[in-house]
Amino acid sequence: QVQLVESGGGLVQAGGSLRLSCVASGRTFSRYNMGWFRQAPGKEREFVAAISWSGISPSYADSVKGRFTISRDNAKNTVYLQMNSLKPEDTAVYYCAAGLEGGKVRRAYGYWGQGTQVTVSS
Repeated sequence: QVQLVESGGGLVQAGGSLRLSCVASGRTFSRYNMGWFRQAPGKEREFVAAISWSGISPSYADSVKGRFTISRDNAKNTVYLQMNSLKPEDTAVYYCAAGLEGGKVRRAYGYWGQGTQVTVSS
């Protein structure tokens, strides 16, 4: 079992930055590939970014490429999402996820956090 707790969300103006954190507890964090997803009101939950258990070869949704950076610190059982140049369309609840498969597909992740709200005002 893996428990995930996100933090770092909030209200920011367009063009601003936020850094989300996700702390994992339970089984060995370093075994898991990690991902960030988001869900805006009335929309499906969508992939944002993913990182492998080793921290190499991160992947991003086209909509955030060049603005968001995913990273992890296995010593701290934490994965981060640095979000720069935020846009109003980035407004959503952001979820952290852990899975042995990883990647861009939701079903590849077996563990999810409760989410943290990010609101970007214009």
